[in-house]
Amino acid sequence: MIKEILSIFKSDTLMDRAFKRSYEMLEITYQMFKESRRVLRDTDDSNLDIDITNQDFIINKFQREVRKDVFNHLAMSGNSELPSGMVLVSIVIDLERIGDFAKNIVEIAQNHPQRLHAGDFESDLFDLEKAVEDSFGRTIHCFKNSDEKAAFNLLKEYRWVSRKFDAKIESLIRGEDATLTSGSAVALAIYLRALKRIFSHLRNVTSSVVNPFHRIGFKPKKHKKET
Repeated sequence: MIKEILSIFKSDTLMDRAFKRSYEMLEITYQMFKESRRVLRDTDDSNLDIDITNQDFIINKFQREVRKDVFNHLAMSGNSELPSGMVLVSIVIDLERIGDFAKNIVEIAQNHPQRLHAGDFESDLFDLEKAVEDSFGRTIHCFKNSDEKAAFNLLKEYRWVSRKFDAKIESLIRGEDATLTSGSAVALAIYLRALKRIFSHLRNVTSSVVNPFHRIGFKPKKHKKET
């Protein structure tokens, strides 16, 4: 779907600006995610290297700009480009939600006295964090370059992630790791939930590269073979 949107940009300033803002939002939320993860997992305090609140303000501002530009474009061009406009609006909604979840992770860090260690789940949590961060970087590439093959491979590669998130959260609810304090168990459960939601919203953005609007967030029906 992104290729269709890019074809519009060549002749329309509003849609070009909307796409560029969407890409900026993706880059900003990536930095927000990395910083929120760092302060929760790698430090014994909640001192941030970037202003997450200000970054979130920028994300919200850009989201409004994209929605306005898309609306104005469609008002002038008619319904023929409605799907392309709706895709961009859908993407920025996902990115705004990622920003919110990054803020939530910072709030966990602010209320957890020391760096969060996952006890018996540490190895699994590391794998999940690595999958989310890798997905972020590769989604940026897919979106910027309209790389359908890379997007398809990314969606296929990380099908296991959501199931593992669910399994770890359910295990915490059952209290299967007796080494965790109640505070750490609660913090870990909330963190896992936030990571899962960030991952899900990233999948939506990635799927917009290969899917039409009505299938964003769903498994691609098939991969278009290269000619």
